[in-house]
Amino acid sequence: MADLPPRKRKKKRKHNPVRDWLAYLALRILILFLYLFDVETNLNTACILGRLLWKHYHRGRKRALDNLRASYPEKSEEWIRRTGRRSFEHIVMLTMDVLFTPRLVKKYNWRNYSRYKNTERTKWLMQEGRGLLMVAAHYSNFEIMGYLMGLFGFNVYSIARPLDNKYINDYLYGVRRRAGQRIIDKKGAAQLMEDLTSSGATLCFIADQDAGRKGVFVDFFGRKASTYKSIGLLAITKNVPIVVGYSRRVGNRFFFEIGVNRIIFPEEWADKDDPLRWVTAEYNKAIEAFVREDPTQYWWLHRRWKHRPKDEEQGKSKKIKL
Repeated sequence: MADLPPRKRKKKRKHNPVRDWLAYLALRILILFLYLFDVETNLNTACILGRLLWKHYHRGRKRALDNLRASYPEKSEEWIRRTGRRSFEHIVMLTMDVLFTPRLVKKYNWRNYSRYKNTERTKWLMQEGRGLLMVAAHYSNFEIMGYLMGLFGFNVYSIARPLDNKYINDYLYGVRRRAGQRIIDKKGAAQLMEDLTSSGATLCFIADQDAGRKGVFVDFFGRKASTYKSIGLLAITKNVPIVVGYSRRVGNRFFFEIGVNRIIFPEEWADKDDPLRWVTAEYNKAIEAFVREDPTQYWWLHRRWKHRPKDEEQGKSKKIKL
């Protein structure tokens, strides 16, 4: 039996400005409707929508179940399904969070919506202005961390990929920027990131995305996961610490524990044989640690393990051949 032919790449769908604008208009009307109700009511509605998404989004549900089974082989099928369904609820709840955060969270009332754990040292590192990299994951309300840091005037930049719909993207980015957030387009930002780090800024990354075949493969929940090299290379080149942070929802409320569970300092990787791989593995280990504290808040439908190391792919190809 011959090797399977390579898959054809899907053509990118061309954007229709009229369709994009109508989607933006629908979003603005929806927001006005949602604002008629308090945030807790909307979060309860989000849980219902999340359960519907779990029921009808078959491909996403299967991916989440597969990821959970591989990550928690010791758990029962009932626990796997319950955790997966709850993770879908958290994804929809994040949408409500993003829409309500600028409306609710102000400088004078942030304590009503958040508490902090092990964040003091990170705050002082940021205030020293020597440069800092902060990594988080697709976990709970990861958006509120950047919002709060911008609200209090920290010199923070978030690295993000723009949404495909430019009208919705401009609206949401505008809301975030008015709160003091600075957002950099992920594409072509390498030199700008180096300059900003040298100037003493803090750069924020969502670090649990699949990086393709050219990424660094490190352990994540017992399997190799491709991770972008850019974070580790930037830290090593500029000699700046990496902070691993999270935001975790408390109950079904619009209230979050924001914490830091690892700070990786330059002196830790100075004597390593492969500092890039060590740094990348270390912050992935820290991300896994806070996900394990409440796995229901992680995006298990995320294609974190999409690409496999060369040795795994070669092993599969040998099995396909006769």
